[in-house]
Amino acid sequence: MTIVIAAGGTGGHLYPAIALAREFLRRDPSTKIVFVGTTKGIESKVLAHEGFSLELITAKPVMGKGLGEALRGLLSVPTGLWQSWRILGAHRADLVIGVGGYTSPTMLAAAALRGIARVILEPNAYPGMANIAVGPCAQRVFLAFESAAKKFAASKVRVVGTPIRQDFLCDAARLAAAETGAPQRLLIFGGSQGAKAINSAVIEGLASLREQMPRLSITHQTGDADHARVVEAYRLAGVSADVVPFLYDMPSVLRAADLVVARSGAMTIAELTACGKPAILIPLPTAIYNHQMMNARAMEAAGGAIVLPQPELTGAKLAGAIADILRQPERLRTMQEKSWEMRRIEAAETIVRECYALMGVNHDINRTVGAAGV
Repeated sequence: MTIVIAAGGTGGHLYPAIALAREFLRRDPSTKIVFVGTTKGIESKVLAHEGFSLELITAKPVMGKGLGEALRGLLSVPTGLWQSWRILGAHRADLVIGVGGYTSPTMLAAAALRGIARVILEPNAYPGMANIAVGPCAQRVFLAFESAAKKFAASKVRVVGTPIRQDFLCDAARLAAAETGAPQRLLIFGGSQGAKAINSAVIEGLASLREQMPRLSITHQTGDADHARVVEAYRLAGVSADVVPFLYDMPSVLRAADLVVARSGAMTIAELTACGKPAILIPLPTAIYNHQMMNARAMEAAGGAIVLPQPELTGAKLAGAIADILRQPERLRTMQEKSWEMRRIEAAETIVRECYALMGVNHDINRTVGAAGV
């Protein structure tokens, strides 16, 4: 069986796709997984590290761009459609999964033309235009949030949550407070490419944070472009921290954290709640349809996070919020519990099971794939 997954650009699209790929392989290690992306996203770097193959197609953004870029994006569609058709034929694909972004529309359209089973995964509270556009081509639409359902045909929709990698999962015992006297651990990251605004606020608040929390252990993912600047700022402030451009082993670092400062993409929310982690969320203000603010407010309303809108963000506010939460053990514990209550960890299994049914394959982990038709 061959499964083609169109995902990339950002970690929010790519990592749910990786989680699905891992679940297909867990059920049947002989499954062939082929990712499709572009040269512009993080997929080349991340998928090589994860051990998956990547096919490249021509695809450019349309939404959220100026007229010239949007026109170039539309003109790239015929080329992308031909490339998608060729890839599906060359790999004899049995299923195509589109996870939004530039590559999904042409892959889903080509799959429909070839009569290949095809599904969409939409991880955001407000669906992206790429997924909305190809919704009619899909046979199933898997959603992380109920609020996205109105953009798709009700008969196709399944609200399942966001697929996350098994490495993020932990048991309730990890919600216990850190040992008395042990340094508390803060994780800061701004998505797969980092966030300059968050980095700048951290730098501005370092002196205050050092004064208020002198024994705090910090891990800070900066993104490649801002790494040198942030490293130098920590050095000048005399604050010891693990400052890295990218975290490949995010599951281990996240599980160890007591508090997280982050953006609020759907993947981030899913991973935070899977581990029961409290967070200070700083939504990306330029996210299309403001979906990051919607994600963040949902977690805040549940009691697992507080939201600091980027236009109001300062170093003093951020340092104060971090210290305020970490100095209140009961508040920290309550936020952990509320975050934990939001977790939905069965999404990958549910999607894979439905995909097998869609393809007419009766399969479970203890039986051979294709043992009986449906």
